[in-house]
Amino acid sequence: MWLERTELLIGAESLEFLKNSTVAIVGVGGVGGYAAEMIVRAGVGRVIIVDADVVSESNKNRQLLALDSTMGQSKVKVLSQRLKDINPQLDIVPVEEYMTEENVGALLEGAAAGKKIDFLVDAIDTLAPKIALISYCVSGAIPLVSSMGSGAKFDATKVRIADLSKSYNCPLAYILRKKLRKVGIHKGFKVVFSEELPEREAIVPTEGERNKKSQVGTISYLPPVFGCVCAQAALTFLIEKSKNN
Repeated sequence: MWLERTELLIGAESLEFLKNSTVAIVGVGGVGGYAAEMIVRAGVGRVIIVDADVVSESNKNRQLLALDSTMGQSKVKVLSQRLKDINPQLDIVPVEEYMTEENVGALLEGAAAGKKIDFLVDAIDTLAPKIALISYCVSGAIPLVSSMGSGAKFDATKVRIADLSKSYNCPLAYILRKKLRKVGIHKGFKVVFSEELPEREAIVPTEGERNKKSQVGTISYLPPVFGCVCAQAALTFLIEKSKNN
């Protein structure tokens, strides 16, 4: 059995719980692609993956899905094929749509198709839909972890996971805290962030990309580390829940 080593670590009951769990990953680029793969390799049986983007050449320095052979293809389709190649029995719900402030609820409820989302990984890298998604999850009591900024940083040993209120040295987390306070959210969900101060020279203004006001330099290994820690947050939550049921 391909999950026998996972079972040795977490036990048969927790593994069965993972098989019957649904995890949504919103944004499957540098962070979300790795998060999705680690979640599936751990044995989660149903995933919802949300992203409207296609693979581009600029993704090759950091994204799991970015290869010469996948250029121009839908990230959701490429990831679906890859995840099915890991677990042919996996139930995948692919959603090739941009998440916006207006469609968060309809998009997730449609993808869930009446089933409960047991955990959600927010790997969106733009502010407005990120705030809308977090607000929706908090108000709907959907457990989540949100990835903060992995760009303009180098040190993988500085990556941390904590409640939003305990994050620091991350410009995205700072803005997110300010914006969420306005809608009454101060804490109550985990974020993955780096305590390393960003390299300011690596952040430059940009135009023409949907929802993005800047382009941020990245190193190959930092987004994958963020993705793996997001997967850790999802899996440890579900495993703990399996033991308390």
